[in-house]
Amino acid sequence: MLKVTIHPDEKDTKLTLEGRLAGPWVEELGRCWHTVANRQEGSVVVDLEGVTFIDHEGKALLARMWQEGAQFHAVGCHTRCIVEEITKADRMGPSPSAQRDRG
Repeated sequence: MLKVTIHPDEKDTKLTLEGRLAGPWVEELGRCWHTVANRQEGSVVVDLEGVTFIDHEGKALLARMWQEGAQFHAVGCHTRCIVEEITKADRMGPSPSAQRDRG
């Protein structure tokens, strides 16, 4: 189960996640993200402090959210590692294997 709490303020919005980002909860977060991102003019910060597990689909959604402008707050080893991987990969561009697959 995943609990998503939206904390809007005048210029930024914070999404607080608690629980497992897996299975049907990935799609639910995707819907929440698109609702908030389409209405928000400032930044959106996604607080991952309460997340206990992220599956492959959850990681892919977080990567898309990052590419669409989300910022992440992660404190646990697991979530920090995932966030670092997503943000580092985005800065470095496509991986060599992804470039080979296109070519």
